[in-house]
Amino acid sequence: MNCSSCSVSTLTFDIRLNGELNQSIIPIAIDHLERQGLDVLLKDTRLRMDEFGAREFLSFCEDLLETDLAEFRIHQQSYQPITEMRQVFDMEWIDEVIQNERVISHYQPIVDAERNVYAYEMLARFHDANGKMIYPNTIFPAAKSRGRLYALDRVCRMTAVRAAAKLSGEKAFINFIPTSIYSPEFCLRSTIELAHETGVDPKQIVFEVVESEKVDDLEHLKHILGYYKSRGFQYALDDVGEGYSTAEVLDELKPHFMKLDMQYVHGVANDTAKQSVAQSFLQKAQGVGSTPLAEGIETEEDFLWLKEQGYQLFQGYYFGKPAAEPLAYKTV
Repeated sequence: MNCSSCSVSTLTFDIRLNGELNQSIIPIAIDHLERQGLDVLLKDTRLRMDEFGAREFLSFCEDLLETDLAEFRIHQQSYQPITEMRQVFDMEWIDEVIQNERVISHYQPIVDAERNVYAYEMLARFHDANGKMIYPNTIFPAAKSRGRLYALDRVCRMTAVRAAAKLSGEKAFINFIPTSIYSPEFCLRSTIELAHETGVDPKQIVFEVVESEKVDDLEHLKHILGYYKSRGFQYALDDVGEGYSTAEVLDELKPHFMKLDMQYVHGVANDTAKQSVAQSFLQKAQGVGSTPLAEGIETEEDFLWLKEQGYQLFQGYYFGKPAAEPLAYKTV
């Protein structure tokens, strides 16, 4: 059974009203909502209701409130100004995308130094009911605004595991957002079970931490990665940010793969500043026994320079763009 955060359930709104004027409106608002047949719970200066109630509350009370003293939250998240509540309503379309799993995985090749396909990164592609593409820079902010990142992340992971079953022994790099996982034992159970059901060898899967530099809770991340490792999976860090800059921290995480961000790859063959970053990154990866991977390669020149330095894996449009089917790829 999925937790409410991993499925598309009815949102619960907590609306907190501060100030004498706002608090004087509370009994009026409750009376109005109850007359509409809507449930509302009062606790101190906080009203709790579902989304239908929240929509009606805002329509009825918005012009009466001192909005700078009114705030709301969903799913026990942080409180926000009540003026942001309509944005949550406007992003309701994300629920339909998640509920109907309107996502497919595209495959982008990752090659070794001999240009043989070593793995594919599984990249999510979203569409609406009419088949129109929805871009990631639209879908993820929408999911975040409605507290649906957990549910969206799970759908993407499950879709990627199913797509990995089509591979012929190559590894599959599957992205996940560590902050979307409360407890790996519970939140990741369905993903692990699906891998077994589809015949995907755990050794074939590499779970890739996205936005790794934004993870504040290192112990939580270690717990998640330890859970994956104990079940035979590998993991990668997509970028080594400030939080992972020391050899000691990297040694604690012990990533199987470390990705050099594309901003340091484009033009690296002729940019001494980027070369310095790439060489430092390589030393860190080698120091903790991690396989270094350069992503975003678009030219032969950059590929050859990175290869000469000791990078082992490579990804970018030069080797292949994301595609709906995995490719048999080898450059002569």
